[in-house]
Parts: sequence; structure tokens; C-alpha cells
Amino acid sequence: MSQTPDSNAAIWHSEEVVANWVASSAAREAKRVAQWRLMGELLPYGQDEAFTFLDLGAGTGTAAQAILQLFPHSRAVLGEYSAEMIKQGTQAMARFAGRFEYVEFDMVAGEWPSAIPSDLAAAVTSQCVHHLPDERKAGLFAEIFEHLAPGGWYLNFDPVTTEEPVVEAAWERANERQDPSAAEKARHRDHEEQRRYANHTRYMIPLEPQLGFIRAAGFEGVDVYWKHLDYVIYGGQRPA
Repeated sequence: MSQTPDSNAAIWHSEEVVANWVASSAAREAKRVAQWRLMGELLPYGQDEAFTFLDLGAGTGTAAQAILQLFPHSRAVLGEYSAEMIKQGTQAMARFAGRFEYVEFDMVAGEWPSAIPSDLAAAVTSQCVHHLPDERKAGLFAEIFEHLAPGGWYLNFDPVTTEEPVVEAAWERANERQDPSAAEKARHRDHEEQRRYANHTRYMIPLEPQLGFIRAAGFEGVDVYWKHLDYVIYGGQRPA
């Protein structure tokens, strides 16, 4: 693992970085909207039920928006540590006014603010758990478990790695064929882009250890509910 300092916090507290990320978000969101919707479809609630769910590492609230749209009587608590992301997200979620609340939350620190309920019907994470060291991944899953009501669900959408060269080569081959422009851009990163990429991927690990972490936290029904090459949705239920 790289020994260079972890600069994720500084990156996402940067107004310029967040503004650029938001400006280029449309293409990313178009690729992921089906997965965000699937996380909602996996939840065991009727369309007319009222419940509160948590979106951790929420960013501008794209995952939460998909679930709020699917369940018109649901309410979202969005945990996010970047003030600039909260600002951008509050604007992006204006159509759901009265149904969401942002709460400042640092997943690395693991100190849960009182504004996050302890009897949540569900919790989701999307594209953020891979930023955490392994011990924090395991700790976060246990903390989420404790904040769910009996029968509550947790689902995570994230990239994973593999330790098998044959599998990695197959993923790269398929990804390049499906998105040649992204593969070409990756081959020609400048120094700063490569530094940020290395920092972004430094804590990414294979799928199986993460399933072990979530089982150890106490979840049942743990499964990989969707997978496409190196992207997965996995999760489970707090026993009822």
C-alpha cells in the first residue's frame, strides 16, 4: 500500500474540486441511476409507507434522490463531511424540500452525531466506503448495524479489486471495450491526475473481505445483489 499521505479529506473539502466534480457529474449519474434505484427496490417497504433512511457519504444526494423518488413518503438523512458538497447537494435536492436533512458526518472519525436517528429503516452508501481503511470499513458496518431498527437494511454500491490477474485482465478488457474514451484517458493521466487516482484507490480491496466485515457486524441475508465487473451492490438485513 502507498505510504504517501491520505489526502482524500483535503480533496473533498476543496471548493474547486467539488465544483469540478459536480460539473462533470451528469455522465457518471447516467451510468449509475439504475443501481441507485435498485438499492431502493431491494428495500422491503411499500410505496405508500413512511420511513426514514440514511445516505452516508451522500455527496450531492444522488443515491438518496433515487430512493426518495421511489418512495414518495420516505425521508432521507444525508451524512456528509464536505461543507461544499452539502451546499451543492442542498441545491440539487431542492425538489425534495421538507423530505431531507443534511448532517455533518465524518466516516473516518466514526463519531455519530445525535441528529442521525438510532432506529433507521435503512442505510445506503454509494462510492465512498472504498475510501476507508479496512478497520474503518468494518467499524462503519458495525455502527450502521447499531443505528438500524430490527429488520432494517444496509446496502453498499462500490468498486472492488481482485487478487487474480486473469480476472483483473478480463475486467480491464471489458471496461476498455465498453468505454474506450475512459480507457484512453486513464493511459494518459498527468502527474497530478495519477496522484489523485492512486489516492482514490489506495484502500480498495476485493469483495470477499467486505462480505466478511458485514457478516461480522451481525447482518443476515448478506449477498451480492448486483455485480458488473468490478462494481457491486452488497448488503444485508439487521435481524428482525
